[in-house]
Amino acid sequence: MADEDYKRKLTAILSADVAGYSRLMGEDEAATVSTLKSHRNLISEKVQARNGRVIDSPGDNLLAEFRSIVDAVSCAVEIQHVLKEKNDELPDNRRMIFRIGVNLGDVIQDGDRIYGDGVNIAARVEGLADPGGVAISGTAFDSVRNKLDYGFHFSGEHTVKNITNPVRIYKILIEPEYAGKVIGEKRFLGRLSRKFAIAAIMVSAIVAGGSISYYIYLHQTGRIEPAVVENMAYPLPEKPSIAVLPFDNMSGDPKQEYFSDGISEQIIASLSKVPYLFVIARNSTFSYKGKPVKVKQVAEELGVRYVLEGSVQRSDDRVRITAQLINATTGHHLWAEKYDRQIKDIFALQDDIAMQIMAALQVKLTVEELGRLSAIKTKSIKAYEKYLMGYEYLGRRTEEDSQQARKFAQEAISLDPEYGAAYLLLARTHLEDVWYYRTKSAAKSLETAEQLVQKSIELSGQDSTAHQILGSVYYLRRQYDKAIAECQKGVDLSPNSAEANYFHGHALRWAGRFDEAIPIFKKAIRLNPVAPINYINNLAWAYAYSEQHEKAISLWNSTIERNPDYLFAYLGLALVYQLSGNELKAREAAAEVMRLKPKLTVSRLLKGPATKGVDRERLAEALRKAGIPE
Repeated sequence: MADEDYKRKLTAILSADVAGYSRLMGEDEAATVSTLKSHRNLISEKVQARNGRVIDSPGDNLLAEFRSIVDAVSCAVEIQHVLKEKNDELPDNRRMIFRIGVNLGDVIQDGDRIYGDGVNIAARVEGLADPGGVAISGTAFDSVRNKLDYGFHFSGEHTVKNITNPVRIYKILIEPEYAGKVIGEKRFLGRLSRKFAIAAIMVSAIVAGGSISYYIYLHQTGRIEPAVVENMAYPLPEKPSIAVLPFDNMSGDPKQEYFSDGISEQIIASLSKVPYLFVIARNSTFSYKGKPVKVKQVAEELGVRYVLEGSVQRSDDRVRITAQLINATTGHHLWAEKYDRQIKDIFALQDDIAMQIMAALQVKLTVEELGRLSAIKTKSIKAYEKYLMGYEYLGRRTEEDSQQARKFAQEAISLDPEYGAAYLLLARTHLEDVWYYRTKSAAKSLETAEQLVQKSIELSGQDSTAHQILGSVYYLRRQYDKAIAECQKGVDLSPNSAEANYFHGHALRWAGRFDEAIPIFKKAIRLNPVAPINYINNLAWAYAYSEQHEKAISLWNSTIERNPDYLFAYLGLALVYQLSGNELKAREAAAEVMRLKPKLTVSRLLKGPATKGVDRERLAEALRKAGIPE
């Protein structure tokens, strides 16, 4: 359709949907549909009475348009009033409560339909409204604050999905004592500033007239620009492949990032246990965090067919989560849901999302597989929060952050001594001490880690992470067969986990089975395309030990491009260059090793983990010649 077929206008948009709709449908579909139909009729009557029109009403949602923003806000309040009266006639468990959001914004009209950011913002504002309440955007507030006898509660600026700038949110207060008051707003826009803001909107509408983006059109019609399979960086797996993007933190508090990140991480962990899926690892999907990326880009760069995205809003003892599953190759949504639950239900909610995804992908599980799907749980939300914060710190890899992770793990255990995952987190901090030469006694640190893992298994049963840690403990003790067996259990329990496959490859590498380790490392990197440096480093060592020096050099140089201070890459280059006869390059790499670790010696390296079947004295001599002191 040509651009001139569209016209832009400034309009008031009302968006409403049902809080807890999935629960109502799950309990009684027929009664829910009947109540929804009755409530919709009441809403439509109120919209028409205020000179508005209902544009669309898919599922439990209703979208309406008004010429006047005053009429739109007044109508929203009237709707909630009449619905409350109607709900008072129903049993508590059958009451149907709506959230309503109102926005004043620029839209594109195509026949009887409207599209654009104005509609999108109205939907996001509605998602931030309280059940039974009305929330309005800052542009709507600027226009009605002196025209209506309501009070307003300013709930902050919120970053919402697919909108570049934060949106001011105000909640309507209808109690008489709040009339004319604005609560919670620390800084008011002056009368002149508001006039300029409204004028700017009008100017934007005029200037932008006649120009519509194909992408906006696709988005607002429930479809996005499809990914092109031929453009994908990797071949599509035969199994259903999915990337779970980090859920947006809609709480208005950056300190809650760990909570929304934790939900995404748990969904990934659950899906990774399913052998019939191909699941991209957290490290890769979180590389898009905070970036305005399109589903098409994610699918093509990671080589997947499906993308899950969502948002999390936490408020006191409640959590609101939205999630939508998209088939990136067709541009269509397969499944979408909004959840409004008490915070104590967070574990069941995460499991429900994972189950809904598998249902949408037509994946069927056995009873045993269903039993493994759930993550290790705790009855203490505070313990869970401590675990999430500790997990976030551990991922930063510095000594200070590792100590902070240990502190949070210990606090989680004190809050719930039966929380298995917290013991695993604590075990990993002791393992980190060994890997990064932070412990005075490697044997004692390994013993502590093993005891903590066994405690976790005793409390919570078998878990992939537990066997990954045990595998690490055993190959650091040079108990290679036991290490491989434990790491294989980790893969069996979570076949799509990049980390489980990485640890399995690691065990094989230390056991000297390089030809077996290499394809497993490659699988881990395919599951985690934005691969951590240690994945690439260990693949490089496997190539180096199997005398494939050029491949090892190429990989180590790529890690240095990402981290110019990566010790293990310089150590590997010093060794391989010396063995290859390039003494100049070997000495340059050794000099970098000594810059980063001045007290490192060949003797200390010989006391560390040993790779089975490798002539250690030959390697030690090569390092001495390169410039590492005895």
